[in-house]
Amino acid sequence: MRKIVLAAAVAGAALSLGACSEKTQDAAETTADSAAADAETNMDAAGEAVDNAAEDAGQAVETGAAAADNAGAAAEATVQDESTAEAQAD
Repeated sequence: MRKIVLAAAVAGAALSLGACSEKTQDAAETTADSAAADAETNMDAAGEAVDNAAEDAGQAVETGAAAADNAGAAAEATVQDESTAEAQAD
């Protein structure tokens, strides 16, 4: 009788572990799907940030180039004793 009860207990424990393992697999799959969705969202945000930074850098270069042109024209105007507009036309 003890052997039958012991065998039934072992069988019950094995079934419990099997069900627990399935739940664990489902939870792991859900976690992996959530992590993949988070990674995709973060990649999209990073791509937008890079695009914005590149656009800002391009605008800064254009502003710097315009400032350099103006400074050069002002220096030329001073050296050649002419207006800045005349120096820019040269």
